[in-house]
Amino acid sequence: MAAEFLASHGVNLQQELTRVQFGRDDVPGPVSKTSKPPLRHIRCARLPNGGANEFFDISLSDDKIEAIVPHNFSAPRLQHPQILDAQGQLLAPSLCHPHIHLDKCFLLGDSKYSDLEILRGDFPEAMQLTTQAKARFETDDLIRRGRRLIRESLSAGVTVMRAFVEVDAGVGTKCVDAGLMLKKEFQGRCDVQISVFAQLPIFSSPDGGLEMRRLIQEAARRPDVESFGTAPYVETDTGKMKQNIEWAVELCLREGLHLDFHLDYNLDAAQEPMVWHVLDTLQKQDWRGRAHTGKTIVLSHCTRLTLFNRDEWTRLRESIRDLPISFVGLPTSDLFMMGRPEEEDDGCGPRVRGTLPVPNMIKSHGFQGAIGVNNVGNAFTPQGNCDPLSIASLGVGVYQTGTKNDTQLLYECVSSRAKAAIGCGESSQGLGEGSVADLILFGRKDGPPEEYKQRKIVQELVYSPPLDRLVVKGGVILDI
Repeated sequence: MAAEFLASHGVNLQQELTRVQFGRDDVPGPVSKTSKPPLRHIRCARLPNGGANEFFDISLSDDKIEAIVPHNFSAPRLQHPQILDAQGQLLAPSLCHPHIHLDKCFLLGDSKYSDLEILRGDFPEAMQLTTQAKARFETDDLIRRGRRLIRESLSAGVTVMRAFVEVDAGVGTKCVDAGLMLKKEFQGRCDVQISVFAQLPIFSSPDGGLEMRRLIQEAARRPDVESFGTAPYVETDTGKMKQNIEWAVELCLREGLHLDFHLDYNLDAAQEPMVWHVLDTLQKQDWRGRAHTGKTIVLSHCTRLTLFNRDEWTRLRESIRDLPISFVGLPTSDLFMMGRPEEEDDGCGPRVRGTLPVPNMIKSHGFQGAIGVNNVGNAFTPQGNCDPLSIASLGVGVYQTGTKNDTQLLYECVSSRAKAAIGCGESSQGLGEGSVADLILFGRKDGPPEEYKQRKIVQELVYSPPLDRLVVKGGVILDI
């Protein structure tokens, strides 16, 4: 009633609340394009695959690294817009979100959704609150929150992301529309890979899922949609979960899309792991022979797999063989949702907590894997931010991986391995000749940090992620 009354007098209530929330001069708006010339040279930088006291000069050409040579301290320090003086700070590959939800970010604390409060913190409540929020989604609201997520991610050094946007009978294709607009807006600054996502059942609905599948197929055929994902565990029974998997595989093969399953999100040893049916379906539908070149498969969450014994892990690795499958762990969400105490438990007894042990899966079994943020500011993950490096830092404790080699691997899991998982790069370590010049210089933008703040090696980055970061995309310094 109040909104209608104010609207009749020319006042947009939601816009005014947004201004109160963000500040009049900071209402999120379109991102301006950078006009800076591309860098040709980066001098005196530390590199991830170098020592703490080794410094290098990097030459760039055509958006790529052309050459890396030891720094010559006796050479003159030329001043030029296309030369970046790193002043001994650490230069590393840019970061990646292999799995982030663009449409339902920043719901908690937003004035439009302030009544949607977490009371229990479990998965059913998160689904309920998100469904209520989605009923209010409008394009300008989706753009505003999505733009904030991409901007904050860019500030952290993210230049590539797989962004999930939901489709269902309630929200229609609003989320896809907004996602594609944001993809275009940030083109050249951040590669936003749009993944149409079915959070709701595809087969377990009164109409048997006919409308849901129609909407998905319509969205999947949109230009610039590159991926499709489902959550088979929301179906009502095992048979429908398997139908969900089979239908999704066939859709991605037919439309030439990447495939992404939110899979096996439980810690119940009595439940059949759906990962086996995924592998059987990929073989029966001939993914290797029919998939478009470069299309990958991501299996995310997969907390049920944390109950596997050594023989099951070995069987899983042998079953995957050369399929382009990566496992993506989402520790902030998984630890918040999984292993909650029973109602009669006070929470102080022994209980299993679960998130994929991605570093050990890579080291011990040779799996491809990455870790990601998943959600920011909603009932699925109320805590955390848009910085993948914060997830790597959390991983030191979660995975008990604190050695120099371990932290190198954790950084790769939010950088090169994350990009490879979604088909946007190679999982190679460090920086080398021919690497794409998507980079982060860690340190102050106006000069070297104080000695006690400087991170000289990746291990120090992961232990204590710095706030100051200069981001380079395709050889161009971004204004963020």
